[in-house]
Amino acid sequence: MLPELKLRHMGMFVWDIQTMSSFYQEVLGFVVTDAGHVRDHDVVFLSRDPHSHHQLVMETGRPPGSGPGFGLQQISFQVSSLQDLRVMHHLVSAQKDVTLIQTVDHGNSWSLYFRDPEVNRVEVYLDTPWHVDQPYLEPLDLSLDDASILQSTQARLGGKTGVMPMAQWQQEMAAKLKARLG
Repeated sequence: MLPELKLRHMGMFVWDIQTMSSFYQEVLGFVVTDAGHVRDHDVVFLSRDPHSHHQLVMETGRPPGSGPGFGLQQISFQVSSLQDLRVMHHLVSAQKDVTLIQTVDHGNSWSLYFRDPEVNRVEVYLDTPWHVDQPYLEPLDLSLDDASILQSTQARLGGKTGVMPMAQWQQEMAAKLKARLG
């Protein structure tokens, strides 16, 4: 049975991350939730939803040129359980035209990444109970049972700065958005 997939966020490659981040904050009311450096690129995470760490992620590295297709970084879908994530991993792994399949523990989510037949990056993910400053990337072993995955993530997060219960982060984000948007 195919798991329910909820479209949750988009990623875009940008030329000027400061200009783009400022535009989305000042004109569209987004709040920066995290920023950092990953894969030799700068990244900024933005949201207008206190229940979503990011609705939009921007990453430097947009190739020269313009027009459709030059800015898409990823499209992300949320599932409801680790079992749904395992089912999706099995389904995409069985496809001959799907490439670069990778499973990642982001601390605040468990993710499956892959390239679709036209090499667009797709993420399928499940939220964890914690907020973790991003970017954060650790391996994810979907062959483990749910309790072992939860325990493994929790153990890696112990003592790491920027970790808090997701409910606390959501309350703080709601306050930031209220201050920003009124």
